[in-house]
Amino acid sequence: MNMNKNRWLITCRLGLLLTLSLGVPAFAQDAKEGKDTDETAAKYSRRGADTCLKCHDEESEFPVFSIFKTKHAVPADKRTPFAKLQCETCHGPIGEHGKMMLRKGQKRAPILNFGPKSAVSFEQQNEICLGCHATDGRIGWKGSSHDQVDVTCTSCHDIHAPRDRVLAKNEQPEVCYNCHKRERAEFYRPSVHPVRFGEMACSECHNTHGAFTASLLARPSLNQTCYGCHPEKRGPFLWEHAPVPEDCALCHAPHGSIHPALLIKRPPWLCQACHSQAGHPSAGLTGAGLPGGTPSAFLLSGACTNCHSQVHGSNHPSGVKLMR
Repeated sequence: MNMNKNRWLITCRLGLLLTLSLGVPAFAQDAKEGKDTDETAAKYSRRGADTCLKCHDEESEFPVFSIFKTKHAVPADKRTPFAKLQCETCHGPIGEHGKMMLRKGQKRAPILNFGPKSAVSFEQQNEICLGCHATDGRIGWKGSSHDQVDVTCTSCHDIHAPRDRVLAKNEQPEVCYNCHKRERAEFYRPSVHPVRFGEMACSECHNTHGAFTASLLARPSLNQTCYGCHPEKRGPFLWEHAPVPEDCALCHAPHGSIHPALLIKRPPWLCQACHSQAGHPSAGLTGAGLPGGTPSAFLLSGACTNCHSQVHGSNHPSGVKLMR
């Protein structure tokens, strides 16, 4: 009888130890053994995400079940939040926020939250994300135009959503348009880059996480950005048209224009911004100043490009005037 009793006690103790070992997940042990003090680590939940899911189900104001369809909730991947402290990796120790019973009129203790209504500063919110995502692609974030206007990562990214809109080419522009309303209007002009048709995304030209260039361009200069899709304009040419290697935006509006080919003006007025009309049959479509006061036939249809067709440059031995 005593032997059976001893066996029963040993079995109970082993079962209790096994239950405790399973009940305290690895992320809680990491909190105690890592940088956190014992006092801070004690505020972490012993049940991890299970504590959060009691309240944050699909019927709550802030449902979180969809995070399990994202890369953030992969316990087998040690780089993810769920391989560490699960929800508390980003939201901090749950502390009194996880208290189940509240008195009448008592508000739930706050927890580190994200978004414009959060009591946490935008710098602190971004630091949490950059703790894992501080790669080379985000080295220019500090001091960038987005950083200076207090944009947070969650202003663009939906962390819990299985499909982040900002990562989808056809949906990304709508996210950018929330702040860049002028650019949205420009993309509805007659001559545009095909962004609103889902064939291009803003991030193909702009590095939204920060860059050391004007307008957060993805490449060192505007011309190099344009040459990524328009290599035939790169040259080098035997006869160069000076504005071309200097800046594409001298002649073209990058987002959209009311003129063909995204031009900022129509020829001949665009050309005459640099080229004098004196002694040349380009005095204007009205014919003012020309013999007989009739319009110049050279200005019909393509205007200057009727003759000077190689406006970006020419490699023809006789192409000095960009006519061939």
